Amino acid sequence: MATYVTLFNFTEKGAREIKDTVKRVEAAKAAAKQFGVTIKEVLWLQGQYDLVAITEVTDEIAAAALTLNTIKLGNSRTQTMRAFTAAEMAKILEKVN
Repeated sequence: MATYVTLFNFTEKGAREIKDTVKRVEAAKAAAKQFGVTIKEVLWLQGQYDLVAITEVTDEIAAAALTLNTIKLGNSRTQTMRAFTAAEMAKILEKVN
């Protein structure tokens, strides 16, 4: 299972509709399940980014489709990064000369 960390910034539309942000996250969790993606955690942030989501995926194509469907709604822009557990990093390091 692959883990991803996604940073979100609200667009003008997302900021105008800020009172719906919790509802939008709940809708995203339901949509994610349909794509085979588990949203483990969503946190609202102060600073450069507005939200962070931690997800687990078994199908990276489905995860990418979910992301495109999310940004298509026009409430946010995203930056997604693959994250590695300590066990995964240990396997990676075994291949480093």
